[in-house]
Amino acid sequence: MEYSKGKLTALLILRLVIGWHFFYEGMIKILTPSWTSKAYLLDSGGFAKPFFEWIANNEQVLAVNDTLNAWALMLIGLSFLAGILVRPAAVAGMMLLMLYYLSHPPFPGIEYLFPSDGSYFIINKTLIELSAIWVILLFPTEKIIGLARLIPNKKNKQ
Repeated sequence: MEYSKGKLTALLILRLVIGWHFFYEGMIKILTPSWTSKAYLLDSGGFAKPFFEWIANNEQVLAVNDTLNAWALMLIGLSFLAGILVRPAAVAGMMLLMLYYLSHPPFPGIEYLFPSDGSYFIINKTLIELSAIWVILLFPTEKIIGLARLIPNKKNKQ
């Protein structure tokens, strides 16, 4: 199926802005040695609160969680920006965002220490970004604009 230049441009911009968001968030965490997700995890709410508190209260698990979180953000963002391995990065990004959503669900009656902008009844910015990544997963713009375009397609050679 062919898409108009406007549609392709919109999909590409969506991929790039989400890529930049992930990349920047990951790099800030990697470049800040004192960064930890402990306070965020302790502020969790909803049915998954015990799981996130367990991570926060176990120093070894927290250290692994912090390292994996920061590097996952950076690598997912880099993948989106470069346009290579976008589909696996999209799946990983959706999984990561789902964990963020489950740790701080915007449900009535749950109050958090840290203010959250863009959080409304059931829907918040995390869920919106997760949905946008789903669009990126379904429309592979990396074959049009991205490093994946430079990799020969095995399906076409057969």
